[in-house]
Amino acid sequence: MTQHMTARELPVSERPYEKCLLAGPQALSDAELLAVILKSGSRQMNVISLAQNILQADGKDLLNLYHMSVEELMRFPGIGKVKAIQLKCVAELSRRIARTDRRERIRLSDAASVADYYMEYLRHESQEQLLVSMFDSKCHLISDAVIATGSVRAVLGSPREIFLRLFEKKAVSFILLHNHPSGDPAPSREDFALTRRILECGELMDIELVDHIIIGDNRYYSFRENKQIFSLGEEHL
Repeated sequence: MTQHMTARELPVSERPYEKCLLAGPQALSDAELLAVILKSGSRQMNVISLAQNILQADGKDLLNLYHMSVEELMRFPGIGKVKAIQLKCVAELSRRIARTDRRERIRLSDAASVADYYMEYLRHESQEQLLVSMFDSKCHLISDAVIATGSVRAVLGSPREIFLRLFEKKAVSFILLHNHPSGDPAPSREDFALTRRILECGELMDIELVDHIIIGDNRYYSFRENKQIFSLGEEHL
């Protein structure tokens, strides 16, 4: 009989709304938090069971909200287009909250603070994204932009898009970032080649490339920390 129940129709001891009011949202399990968003289950299962099914798929837990597409979420009985979109928006909101909390801690000369800011944004991406992070004369982050998706090779031939964005925002210095979907942030030959090319262009344009940071799975590689940003010799190519 409980299979058709919404969150509000569950026994009081199992209701995530009441549990949240009594003990705070931190007391709720991942499935209960998700059930609050979903509100109702399907004909086959109650909302808690539906939430558990989503979390248990592929063994990725809450990361499923990042990795699953709207279409994939809609394959779960009880998840229509509206609920699927809501779940994707919740995932994106959580990512933006994490970035906002870290923004004030960014230091241009501190690769760890920059990597920490972009980690949750980039580490879950299934494709490579090349991003430019722009700073003003006081070393404050003023803007960022995705330049290419798919491979850094897309901008090896022409760095035009990067410098158009830098001129538009009147940036004085910048950092390149991109992710490795494999989770391993070790740089490739193309990464070294891109860094050298953008560095040379930055010197001509009088806009300093401060670092190139590669984001892996909770790991990063900084060209500056590894003393490569100004010493890209032929042995790396």
